[in-house]
Amino acid sequence: MDYEGLAARIAALTEGEDDMVALMATIACEVHHSDARFHWTGFYRVTEPGVLKIGPYQGGHGCLVIPFSRGVCGACARTQRVQLVADVNAFPGHIACSSSTRSELVLPVFDASGALVAVFDIDSDDPDAFTQEDADALAAILKAVFGRNVLR
Repeated sequence: MDYEGLAARIAALTEGEDDMVALMATIACEVHHSDARFHWTGFYRVTEPGVLKIGPYQGGHGCLVIPFSRGVCGACARTQRVQLVADVNAFPGHIACSSSTRSELVLPVFDASGALVAVFDIDSDDPDAFTQEDADALAAILKAVFGRNVLR
């Protein structure tokens, strides 16, 4: 995976943009089309305390609402830590927005002040599709765009 090229494309496309939805839409599109392992790629936005709602994404339908108390995305939002899940069926409380999903990578998204504003969710129909390298590279891209390190 050419994360250096992906980061450069996203930086060029998002330069000077400060609208969160525009940034999320651009990142979701670019990341989704960058790797065949990525079958659903998108953001769930924090819309009220303890609640995530679907944001810009690429792929089939997603869940519309996810409470912080459920699923991999909820765990990411609740703990504010990256979730790298090799087998979603073994994850307690997993929400099956798509029955074909086998593995998942979810990263918290913080604004420049450090507030959690969303989670970035990537699903794969392949088991054990994601690595720590994927998490690190995507975290660096999110930091460059949103201004805050996601790896805590």
